[in-house]
Amino acid sequence: MSDLKRLGKEQASEPLPQEPPQVSASWVLIMSSLFIGLVAFGALQLTNGQSKAGALPPQAVFVDPRSFAVVGQNGTFRESSFASFFNPTNTSPPFFQVFDRSFLDILGSSASIHEIASNPSFAFAHESPIYDSRTDEVFFASNDGGPLGMSDIDNNNQLGKISLKEVEASLKKNTASINATVTNIPLPEEAQMTNGGTGLYRSSLLLINSGRGPLPPSLTLVNPRAPHNATVLVDNFFGRQFNSLNDVKVHPSGKIFFTDVTYGFLNHFRPPPLMPNHVYRFDPDTGAVRVVADGFDRCNGIAFTHDGKTAYISDTGAAGGFLGLNQTEPATIYGFDVDPKTHAFKNRRVFAYVDAGVPDGLQVDLKGNVYSGTGDGVQVWNSEGTLLGKFFLGTTSANMVFAGKGRLVILAETKVFLAKIAAVGQDLNFP
Repeated sequence: MSDLKRLGKEQASEPLPQEPPQVSASWVLIMSSLFIGLVAFGALQLTNGQSKAGALPPQAVFVDPRSFAVVGQNGTFRESSFASFFNPTNTSPPFFQVFDRSFLDILGSSASIHEIASNPSFAFAHESPIYDSRTDEVFFASNDGGPLGMSDIDNNNQLGKISLKEVEASLKKNTASINATVTNIPLPEEAQMTNGGTGLYRSSLLLINSGRGPLPPSLTLVNPRAPHNATVLVDNFFGRQFNSLNDVKVHPSGKIFFTDVTYGFLNHFRPPPLMPNHVYRFDPDTGAVRVVADGFDRCNGIAFTHDGKTAYISDTGAAGGFLGLNQTEPATIYGFDVDPKTHAFKNRRVFAYVDAGVPDGLQVDLKGNVYSGTGDGVQVWNSEGTLLGKFFLGTTSANMVFAGKGRLVILAETKVFLAKIAAVGQDLNFP
């Protein structure tokens, strides 16, 4: 058979092309409605926390970042990170604000948060949170020179404590109204304007003090038990007073690191500063002090990862005391590599910039998540700097501390909150 005849025969045996099936308009409408319904249901499930990570705890709200990625030309934008906070669901605080589903691993399925102490006329719970596991108590200092702090160049601030045993007993009876007893601890003369603290360190409270008037800033050990005697570890840098020491942490090596900043001067209880704002290392075995990091506007909080390889420093430059607020200055947490030999801070990088107020005190849990007190409560990032969620208080928190397994005590100036969560914090005790 010729090729031409073969081709003709093959073509004749092929089926003729058919017209595409006609789809009715009603069928299109039904399928479109079904698709839209499924999308809406999925969004609702995300909002209600029915995600891969499970249901949200009762006091939690999920806010999908995609839901506010575009505000629109006629939308309402925030103009101040200090005067207005991001709460698109208008949920009443305190609550957990979830931006990333992995925050649910930190919270756990039965997370709760409650106000446990309050004094609206006195900022009694500012910073220096220290947990004593031997007595199940948390120590803290009042605001030094700030609003409602009842302290100034003529008056020292106060140190107090609450019993978590008392708090737990009250929670079993009633979660609606708790106001734990705050016991005043008389600060020794050596501790003037206490602002930071950690420990226990060799069974003592390790307090960092801003100083008052001509009385020098200092790093001081204070006995948590009566008579609350004190030992000053360092109060100068080669004969010069520090500006106003702010926060402190102990590195796994046993060396003590602290920040020095000008807030004593900016809050009218210290003379004009004489040195840059630095991060220092103090060697308790030799007494030697050295600078390990500089270049900050106003360095503030400090924390280390559990292995000591990474340090975090918050810069609160946007809050300027009598100079006022300036949102173009830092409200930023920086990460550093810690040199294993010299402990110098290297490879500085932006870890996070906060959206509410400034980042103040810092803590890191055992999984490397970073917690910071901010203008709207406590914010939490993973080790990559992704904001996972917030302990949304609707008011400022300067610091917080893990108080045993699964408990986070949050200081909020005139209030104290207790969050019960799944995350476990580092043991800050140093023998």
